[in-house]
Parts: sequence; structure tokens; C-alpha cells
Amino acid sequence: MRILVLGIAVAVSLFAAPAELRKAEELYQQTRYREALQAMQPISDNDTGAFSLAGRASFGMADYRKAIDYFEKWVQLDSSSSSARHWLGRAFGRRAETAFPLAAPNYASKARQNFEKAVELNPSNGEALNDLFEYYLQAPGFLGGGLDKAQGLLPKIKSLEAAEYEFAQAKLQEARKDFPGAERHLRRAAELAPKSVGRVLDVARFLARTGRFPESVQWLGQAAKLSPKHPQVLFQTAQTFIEAKQNLPEARTLLREYMQSALNPDLPPREEAEKLLKQAR
Repeated sequence: MRILVLGIAVAVSLFAAPAELRKAEELYQQTRYREALQAMQPISDNDTGAFSLAGRASFGMADYRKAIDYFEKWVQLDSSSSSARHWLGRAFGRRAETAFPLAAPNYASKARQNFEKAVELNPSNGEALNDLFEYYLQAPGFLGGGLDKAQGLLPKIKSLEAAEYEFAQAKLQEARKDFPGAERHLRRAAELAPKSVGRVLDVARFLARTGRFPESVQWLGQAAKLSPKHPQVLFQTAQTFIEAKQNLPEARTLLREYMQSALNPDLPPREEAEKLLKQAR
């Protein structure tokens, strides 16, 4: 009887763990990160899925130190995972942004190394490729960055997605102060993905940054027509207004509506919207 009971207990635990993980993933997708972490405790020492989710939840909570711990365990268990290396790179990148100045270069270098490894493991990992491109674009040479390195990634980006290639070209041209060239590439990206709200918003924000606010508003209106009340449209429109110091009452309304929306991990957190709201006063 004891053996039978033990067998039943083991069987229940084997079925319970995936169910708990699925529940935790649902909570994560609702940006309920703390609850997601609690739902999967304790974490098995050999569960890559749990380490992945725990790391992403910690990342969402801005606990980058803990996220690194989880992602490193994920990498140890699955050294061939491009996704694991990519997330570890992202966590190190955020650590670099929030660490003391003396510690930041070390974290930044580790971010680059993991992005590079993620792309090496899977050249089709577009998100890792884009993050590596951004790193090369923004980081100084002594940290392994550089515009020439960013340009060297363009053929790989082009092989994956034409619109993303045009967007990357635009960012590179803007970094080189070639603003007409950057605008051409942004408009081309929007043409290649006519149903993409993000591509339209990219053009709108560029026009606002370069002092062409009336044109920017037209593109923001186009994005709103494509996807009315989409959280991304609400947030980006408000952010554009605030950066341009225009239409601040409308920006406040949009941010409040955004914070009441059903958000997911791919959207800016409510805390970021709250910071913007303070700037709009």
C-alpha cells in the first residue's frame, strides 16, 4: 500500500509541475510577475522551462541580479539554447544600465558576449540579432561596439526580414547624422509592412525628434486608424507628445488609458507610463 501511495504521489507531482508552469506562464503574460514566481516555487534543479520563466519574471520585476542567476542556470542546463543566451545578455545589459559606473563595463561586455553567442547558436534568432545590432550601435569601441560592426550585421538582418533591415539601416544612418537617409529607410520600412503599427510609429517618432511635429501627428493618426486603442499606439503617441512638449493634456489622457489596458511583457510596463505621466504635468 505504501508503494502504491508513493507511486500515486510521484505521478501527481509529474502532472502538477507542468500545470503549475502553465499557470505561471499565464500570470507572466498578464505581467503579474511576482505571482508567476510564487506559482512555480520550488523550482526543480533540472527544469529549463522553470528557470526560463523565473528569469523572465524577475527581469519583468527589474530584479536583474536574480534574473541573471536564473538565466545562468538555464544556460548551464542547455548550453546550446540561443534563447537562453539572448535572455542572459538582456539581463546583463540591464545590469550595466543600473549598476555603479565601475561595474557597468563588465556587465556590458557580458551582455555583448551573450548576444554574440546567441546569434552564433541560431543565426535566425531575429530578436538576438537586433539586440546585438543595438549594442554595436550604442556601445563605445572599448566595450566592443562600433558603427562598422553594426553595419556588418545588416546582411544577416536583411536575410530574415526586409522591413527590419530598412529599420536597422535607418538607425545606422541616424547615428551617422544622415537624417534624410534615415527618413528614407523608415518610410521604406513602413511601405514594406503596411499593416504594422510599429513601423508607422517609427516614422512618427523620427519626425517629432527632428522638429516636424505636424507631420508626426499625421503619422500618429495613421497608426491610430490601423489599430484604434492599441496599447502600443496609446503609449507611443503620448511619449511623442511629451518629448515634443506638445498636446500634454491629451498625452496624460492616453497614458491613463494605457495603464488601464491589458498589458503583456512586450509592452512598456505601467511604471514607465507613470514616469511619463509625471513629465506631462
